[in-house]
Amino acid sequence: MNMMKASEVIRDEAVVSEWPIQQPVQSNPSIQELVRRAVELQPLLLKHAVEAERNRRASEECIQAIAEAGLFRLMVPKRYGGYEGTLRSHLEVSAALGEACGGTAWVVALTNVCAWITSLYPQQAQDEVWGANPAARVAGVFTPSSQSRRVEGGLIVSGKWYFSSGSLHADWASIGVIEHDTNGAFKKQYLALVPMSELSIEDTWFTAGMRASGSNCIVGNEVFVPDHRLLDMMEAIDRRYPSEFKDEAAYRAAFVPFAALILTGPQLGLGRAALKYVIEKAPQRAITYTSYEKQTDSTVFQTQIAEAAIKIDNAQLRAFRAADEVDAAARRDEQLDNVARARVRADTGMVTTYITEAINTLLWAHGAGGFAETSPLQRWWRDSNTAARHAVGLPAIGLELYGKALLGVENNITPLI
Repeated sequence: MNMMKASEVIRDEAVVSEWPIQQPVQSNPSIQELVRRAVELQPLLLKHAVEAERNRRASEECIQAIAEAGLFRLMVPKRYGGYEGTLRSHLEVSAALGEACGGTAWVVALTNVCAWITSLYPQQAQDEVWGANPAARVAGVFTPSSQSRRVEGGLIVSGKWYFSSGSLHADWASIGVIEHDTNGAFKKQYLALVPMSELSIEDTWFTAGMRASGSNCIVGNEVFVPDHRLLDMMEAIDRRYPSEFKDEAAYRAAFVPFAALILTGPQLGLGRAALKYVIEKAPQRAITYTSYEKQTDSTVFQTQIAEAAIKIDNAQLRAFRAADEVDAAARRDEQLDNVARARVRADTGMVTTYITEAINTLLWAHGAGGFAETSPLQRWWRDSNTAARHAVGLPAIGLELYGKALLGVENNITPLI
């Protein structure tokens, strides 16, 4: 596989400025304004969508435009000139971008959630990321490497981390690490914050869908990570964050529900795009080998459109309800109870289920032409189905966790709830 130093990856230097570490608090643009900016970028993302898929990475022109629109600053604290957004705003922005290019929207969604995670670290770590460069971007992977050893002041870490969406456009990475005690037994699991200049990228992202996300493998060899850049995963799951800024409601949200639900934003956009496309094309398309000269004349077609639209609506209603609940609990500085957190895991899987089923129905309705390489439908179908297999969003696991929580049965599956 091709290897490159992360420092060799093309980055947008134009947005880097010599700002002081602590920025004046700025008023946030409204969700409507942020969504408007995302919608204005749709023609550009659509223009580059085929190229981005072919190149297996988001277009640099699109990344630059997204940065200039401030959409990578969505979850960055106001202290560094960011917008300190809500989970709801995160979903709405990534959904709007997803209507144009699922892979690029995925990069924005994952980069923003990694900014949110970075805001949970101590101030010293946050200053290192955004102090000299408020435009810095962070990629991340939860899956841990067990290759670590304790030294004075931190850990020495090595390993490979699959698959890191946004790593091609990132300045830092938050990567999973397991620490063992002197007897080799499990001690703690962390997210380790590391400059991309100390890592490399292995070109491994050869997939059927979400190709534009460029979700390659991060590689580290004997990298020192100081203690202040180690986020204890179990403490984070319990909502015990080391950030000193306890008055920032955006960074009091439940960890796993937040990190899981962000996966649904691009999916909502893909569903909307597919529905709009099939409806717009319907008056121009006949149903082959039938008397229907226009698809719109067919009762079966009408029913299929209604079924797909309702599933997309269901997905959006479920995703936004969950996001609003997570945001409200954060404002109250309260942890969601076990049942509510398990339901958000289930919600995440159900949203992707609704969307993938809706797009499949739309392809049946539209016809075989939707699988032509020139049709965006087949790309949206592949992107949605690939993204739906993200481990944190698997519907079967989410339903089992929710069922156990409802019944009071012990969760022996995963701590990620």
